[in-house]
Amino acid sequence: MSTNGIFKVAHLSDLHLTSLVGVKIRDLLNKRALGYLSWRLRRRREHAPEILGALLHDLSGLALDHIVITGDLTHIGLPGEFQQVRQWLEMLSPPTDVTVVPGNHDAYVRTAWQDTFALWAPYMASDPELQTEEQQTPGRSFFPSIRVRGHTVLIGATSTRSSAPFFATGSLGAAQMDRLGDILDLTRRQGLFRILLIHHPPTAAMVGWRKRLTDGATLRALLARHGVEMILHGHTHRSSVVYLPDVGGTIPIMGVPSASARGSEPEQHAGYHIYEVRPSSHGWEVRTSARGYSPGNRCFVARNQRVITVPGSVTGSLYTPVHPHSHPAQHGQRA
Repeated sequence: MSTNGIFKVAHLSDLHLTSLVGVKIRDLLNKRALGYLSWRLRRRREHAPEILGALLHDLSGLALDHIVITGDLTHIGLPGEFQQVRQWLEMLSPPTDVTVVPGNHDAYVRTAWQDTFALWAPYMASDPELQTEEQQTPGRSFFPSIRVRGHTVLIGATSTRSSAPFFATGSLGAAQMDRLGDILDLTRRQGLFRILLIHHPPTAAMVGWRKRLTDGATLRALLARHGVEMILHGHTHRSSVVYLPDVGGTIPIMGVPSASARGSEPEQHAGYHIYEVRPSSHGWEVRTSARGYSPGNRCFVARNQRVITVPGSVTGSLYTPVHPHSHPAQHGQRA
C-alpha cells in the first residue's frame, strides 16, 4: 500500500490463457470434448497470446499494490493447462502480490488436486498466519481465503463446481457460506475495507440460467446481513457495475471483460479494471478506471473512470488472526 493510504489493485478475469495444442484424445473422453471443440472452432483465435503479452507489459508499468484474478484461467482444466498458468503467474508477480480464485472452466471435470489446483496454491491460499489447520492440509479447501493488505482485506470464495455438459453453473455450498459470514463479521469489526472475490456474479439477472450461481439467493441474503464493501467477479466477459442492498446501504458489484479477448465489437475487446481504495471522512472512496486493449495500437489504453463512495467505519486497524470455526472441504475444491 502506498504511503498516502491508497491501495491500488488491478482486477483481471477470464484470461483463458492456455493452449490445447497437442492434447491427447484420451483426455477428451468426457465433457472436455465439447470444450476442446469450442477452443478449436473459436476460442483459440478469440483469446490471443499477443494480447496477453500486451497485458503483462501494461501491468508492469502501473505501480500496483496487488492483482486479483477471478477465474477461468484455463479452457478445460487439464493438468497441462494448470502448469501453463503457473508459469504465466510466475511472470506476472510473486504470490504475495497476486490473489486467484478459480472459475468454472478451471473445474471443467473432477481431476486430482495434486495435478491441478495444487500448482496454484501459493496464489490462492490465505496469508500464512491466517490459515486454519484444515487449510494447511494438502488437497483440502482454501476457501474462503483471507489476505490482508493494509486497510483492505481480500476475501476469496470459490463458486466452481464440475457441471453437466452445456452448463456453467456454480455454487458456494452451505459450509463455505457459513464460514464466509464469520469472516465478514470479524473483518467488519476490524474496520477493514472488505473485497469479496468470486467468479460467478451473485446477482441473478447478469447471466443466463445455464450459467448462474445456483445458491445466489442464499449468498445475497448472507451479504445483506453481514455486509461487504465491494464484490469483484468475472464470468460475464463484460464491464459492469450493479448494486446490491445491504444493512449499510448498497454494495457495488464490479464485473470485468475477458482480459485476453479480441472481441468482434469494441465493448468486447480485452480489458481490466483498476481500483484505488482510500479512507475518506464518510467511509471509503474508490476510484475505478478501466483499461482496454486497442487493436490498432496493440496495447492497453485508458478508458472510462468513475468514483464510488462506500459508507463505513474506518478504524485503520489491521486484522487480528482470529479463526472462525473450520468446516469440511467443499466438494468442488478438488476439481
